[in-house]
Amino acid sequence: MNLTKEQAWQRFQQYYLDCPSLGLSLDLSRMTFPEDFFAKKEGKMQKSFRLMKRLEGGTIANGDENRMVGHYWLRTPSLAPDAAIRNAIKDTLTAIKAFTAKVHAGECQGAHGPFKNLLIIGIGGSALGPQFVAAALGNPATDKLRVFFFDNTDPDGMDKVHAALKPELGQTLSLVISKSGGTKETRNGMVEAEAMYRQAGLDFAKHAVAITSLDSLLDKTAVAQGWIARFPMWDWVGGRTSVTSAVGLLPAALQGLDIEALLAGASACDAVTRQKVTRQNPAALLALMWFHAGGGKGKKDLVVLPYKDRLELFSKYLQQLIMESLGKALDLQGKPVNQGLAVYGNKGSTDQHAYIQQLRDGVNNFFVTFIEVLQDRTSASMEVEPGVTSGDFLSGFFLGTRTALAENGRESMTLTIREVSPFTIGLLIALFERAVGLYANLININAYHQPGVEAGKKAAGVVIDLQLKVIAHLRQNPGGHTVAQIATALAAEPEAETLFKICEHLAANADRGVTRTPGTTPFDAQYRLGQ
Repeated sequence: MNLTKEQAWQRFQQYYLDCPSLGLSLDLSRMTFPEDFFAKKEGKMQKSFRLMKRLEGGTIANGDENRMVGHYWLRTPSLAPDAAIRNAIKDTLTAIKAFTAKVHAGECQGAHGPFKNLLIIGIGGSALGPQFVAAALGNPATDKLRVFFFDNTDPDGMDKVHAALKPELGQTLSLVISKSGGTKETRNGMVEAEAMYRQAGLDFAKHAVAITSLDSLLDKTAVAQGWIARFPMWDWVGGRTSVTSAVGLLPAALQGLDIEALLAGASACDAVTRQKVTRQNPAALLALMWFHAGGGKGKKDLVVLPYKDRLELFSKYLQQLIMESLGKALDLQGKPVNQGLAVYGNKGSTDQHAYIQQLRDGVNNFFVTFIEVLQDRTSASMEVEPGVTSGDFLSGFFLGTRTALAENGRESMTLTIREVSPFTIGLLIALFERAVGLYANLININAYHQPGVEAGKKAAGVVIDLQLKVIAHLRQNPGGHTVAQIATALAAEPEAETLFKICEHLAANADRGVTRTPGTTPFDAQYRLGQ
């Protein structure tokens, strides 16, 4: 799309949406959709609005588990379909505030005094949302608690966090987040945390809080062991949309962040993006741009470039929200479609020294969403050159990069917010949640189930079972054994590659007791239990 400067200015004005109530604007002018694009898609968009209204009304959306999808109710409880849900939301928010007040006042404290640190144990939405909010809004000078995460089942990663917490473990509150209590990564983190406290002569239960479903395995554990407190997770809130539930609100409140403002931002954005006038609905416009850029098939990647350090984790958060929601093999009628929208990004202007070179000059398989933050900092900025601040350079790099990409026919849109605050973080979360739902309707898929994730969990369980059989076989049969011999003995020849990986992993960790004797090839190596 080769435009003169005057044409570009006219297009900018035509496709610039200002949302004063949100402090948000959206510029679509550098997306190269044709002039009749909105008219042609209006029918689909209105159908999407109708489906979204049904969703918010409480229709079953996750057919795999017979569940409603109600994360929108979390910030506007009056919209919930029954009084029980409305009261549960309100009561939980009240309980979060009351518990947080006790922690901050020192009325609820650890074995060695008032809590100074918060260890969040979770994975996926139970970690990504809290991580994003903590990084975006936290301030070491004012945070009530320092926040740490066990967000994987990586022993070395947990050791790194443990080393930082060890001097103050008796003043560290652990928050375990799992809907079922059976998620292996979270359970493993909890077991490792329990060992940390035990080795320090501390009672984990007296430092532990659970966020989980009523009567789940985790809930029963917390009750039996006498944990400090328990907060609910509901089956109508999916992990990737749980940040405005106790999953995100309790950690944020404990950190000292303004959760009321976060909820207000999300609620305000929901109100704006609930309207059916497409050109006045920023979430609808995002969804339509995703459809345009990828041809409704996800053919191009979404690159998220926030020009703000505090938003560095936003692309990571959006990866789960968007890719887990939209990456589906089948449409709503069971027809194979293999849909999705790949997401990556970091932050500007760091990315200008990383992959912007490819974005400008390489394969054109992407479109960019820039996020511009107008306020540089809350205090006055020094000049790094006469009349110029560091923030001026950051803005200049953003504008320059956007122009450089457009000059080479690379599409982008720009979201602008005035500052990073609890309100704007809430609205960004709600904006993309709504865009995901609307886009899923446009492409006729279910955004609210995740069969691929469950398949991966089941496959991991098969591997663990096979590993236990390998160890048992080596224990019962002294001497060295090749992978082929082990596979034959276990009648697991089709799993020989997996057996090879299992044996290599066991031999690399001395504490597992498996030793490896090299052979003429890697596959002739012999494994034995003990020396």
